[in-house]
Amino acid sequence: MRRERERVDAMAEWCNTEVVLSVVGGKWKLLILRYLLLGTYRFGELRQAMPTVTQRMLTRQLRELEDDGLVSRTVYPEVPPRVEYALTEIGESLRDIIGQLDTWGSRYRRHLNSQARDDGQSATGA
Repeated sequence: MRRERERVDAMAEWCNTEVVLSVVGGKWKLLILRYLLLGTYRFGELRQAMPTVTQRMLTRQLRELEDDGLVSRTVYPEVPPRVEYALTEIGESLRDIIGQLDTWGSRYRRHLNSQARDDGQSATGA
């Protein structure tokens, strides 16, 4: 049985973070948005860019992003049909936020690496 997401307009007005997490939360949505910040992608190109995501999950996440108005889906009347995904204006507005998250991720990796080096040095008595 598929669990329905809570509607954004039904969420408490005082908790905008809950709205953000509902719209872009999860393992794949921010990564999909990050790729789409680089330009338009076809489904297969997104799938190649994220080889560990299943086809079903990628489809689901793209549909949710489309339903939330962050991604547009264009189907070209060709045989076989060509489908492209791109950011909408509101999706594009996440550029700075996603950039900041990427910067923080890099900083956090450095922190972890530094911590591991410090732990390694204290374990060897150096």
